[in-house]
Amino acid sequence: MKLTDAEWKVMDIAWVQGRVTAREVLRAIGDDTGWAYTTTKTVMARLAEKGVLAVEMSGNTSIYTPLITREDARGTEVRSLLDRAFEGTLVPLMHFLLARENLSDREKEELRRMLEEDERG
Repeated sequence: MKLTDAEWKVMDIAWVQGRVTAREVLRAIGDDTGWAYTTTKTVMARLAEKGVLAVEMSGNTSIYTPLITREDARGTEVRSLLDRAFEGTLVPLMHFLLARENLSDREKEELRRMLEEDERG
């Protein structure tokens, strides 16, 4: 399951709030996106069709609940990036990031710590 940029915007709100309506999402991101209510409803309906959001009715209002975690969605995105751009392996991605990004000493130390923890199991 791959999310579009618009779907990520909606899911960011859904993950924070847990249960959300289209109006609540629109209030949270409408100024940034310029979306109409119908656009928000369409994106949320598409997420429900994909099995990413559950939908239940409360009167005339659809209430949406995330069916996947942010962690799962990130995993799918990273796997897709690795497969498309880095021959499916992590080392070329890490090399690319280290060569292109100016990591602070703190960030480098954090990476070292993470590798050491991984080696210890």
